[in-house]
Amino acid sequence: MMESPFKADIVKGQVVLITGGGSGIGFEISTQFGKHGASVAIMGRRKQVLDSAVSTLHSFGIKAVGFEGDVRKQEDAIRVVESTFKHFGKIDILVNAAAGNFLVSAEDLSPNGFRTVMDIDSVGTFTMCHAALKYLKKGGQGRDSASGGIIINISATLHYTASWYQIHVSAAKAAVDSITRNLALEWGTDYNIRVNGIAPGPIGDTPGMSKLAPDDIDSKARDFMPLYKLGEKWDIAIAALYLASNAGKYINGTVLVVDGGLWLSRPRHIPKVAVKQVSRAVEKRSRNAPVGVPTSKL
Repeated sequence: MMESPFKADIVKGQVVLITGGGSGIGFEISTQFGKHGASVAIMGRRKQVLDSAVSTLHSFGIKAVGFEGDVRKQEDAIRVVESTFKHFGKIDILVNAAAGNFLVSAEDLSPNGFRTVMDIDSVGTFTMCHAALKYLKKGGQGRDSASGGIIINISATLHYTASWYQIHVSAAKAAVDSITRNLALEWGTDYNIRVNGIAPGPIGDTPGMSKLAPDDIDSKARDFMPLYKLGEKWDIAIAALYLASNAGKYINGTVLVVDGGLWLSRPRHIPKVAVKQVSRAVEKRSRNAPVGVPTSKL
């Protein structure tokens, strides 16, 4: 694990509520926010996972509490938000990290399966934001008396072009990005609440990666990724810290892509050696061409 570039008290005194905060990327976000001074509430559907996560956070000296709840259920969202407020006295930051995903071809995906992922990722994100609004309006203590709270939505890059066997997730994350921008406009204007997103690339040692990619993904990814490696959960957590800190105080409505440049990549259809050979041949013809005669005529 790399050393944090931030001071240990960069979010000191802040209270953060993280959905999906008991495992994977969500747990790393919980850990890094806690290690940098925040009090942490995590929300999840599995009590055993929550209890284990809270115990680990406590072992790091982090003030943490876990609440069972399903982001798809409005009553759960309201209950967890209110429980967090009652426990810590305020809510400054909401991180929506709960997500659902699985590989399936479009023709094999049932409308119910499509709806399930939409409900968790997009509807769940809005439901949590809606439930937390009245507390986030009062957020910002310790930063600026005129500022509200902060929302960070975990998205993806799948919908920037198209992705094989993930039509449900692509649609859901496109909706999450739209929610991010619209809330940034409305709540940024009305309540000084900053709303941003993070779009992770392939992150190693996560439940999502184990479900979506074969064991040799790292070696295959070298052909496509500019930085030639999988990301780490730490990369996403540190990006979230940046957006939540004063360093990101003028960032609103942005989705920060943290994927090593993968979404820009395309398969290398022509080997680099072959490109050099072609380029040299063209350059040689160009040098030997009569003045005024296009090389295409030679």
